[in-house]
Amino acid sequence: MTNSDSWEVLNAEIIACTDCPRLVEWREQVAVKKRRAYLDWDYWGKPVPGFGDPKARLLILGLAPGAHGANRTGRMFTGDSSGDTLFGSLHRTDFANQPTSDTQDDGLQLTDAFLTAVGRCVPPQNKPKAAELNYCRPYFKRELALLSQAKVVVALGRLAFEGYLRAMREDGVVLTRPKFAHGACYRAPEPWPILVASYHPSQQNTQTGRLTDAMMDHVFNRARRLLEGDTIPADIECEEIGS
Repeated sequence: MTNSDSWEVLNAEIIACTDCPRLVEWREQVAVKKRRAYLDWDYWGKPVPGFGDPKARLLILGLAPGAHGANRTGRMFTGDSSGDTLFGSLHRTDFANQPTSDTQDDGLQLTDAFLTAVGRCVPPQNKPKAAELNYCRPYFKRELALLSQAKVVVALGRLAFEGYLRAMREDGVVLTRPKFAHGACYRAPEPWPILVASYHPSQQNTQTGRLTDAMMDHVFNRARRLLEGDTIPADIECEEIGS
């Protein structure tokens, strides 16, 4: 990040990005071949920037925009069932002022939390390629640099978890092999925030019971407690993962 970097500059660059031809073609195709329920919508159809409190201590990291959620509305986790699960939990744990996220002008505000993703464009079959995530990673790292007060990262799903670790490795952090597990806590060398893993709030995970509202709340209550003081609470096991 340069000294002249700002949210305005970064978000403008994200929205204008055309580095991945496969994703450009797909996101625009989805925006034209709309879901029947949204035929009257003017789909966003572009890369989606992060959203939330620029002074946040909690950073929430997802995978990529949903085809008829964020790719339609232009805001992360907005307009689909994954967002319903996520924002419902953020509201119950006092990180959001309301439990729903439908449009960019619905009044939603995040407090002490910022939401972003390792991929900025909707991928076919929700499966971004490694090279595509590599193109996106500098955007996430610039966001993290701008979020100078970030203390905890909650990674939603294995790919977000691995994307965060990859960003650390790129910056020279020598890591052990932390395992992805729901609720797992990992402490990295400063200034990297503590990493907490969570299952992704996808419809597949919630409908099968792999992820419940109580499990989602547990993760964000854990994040809340990690933000409270300068030391990790004695009852939260948080493994050292790097040097």
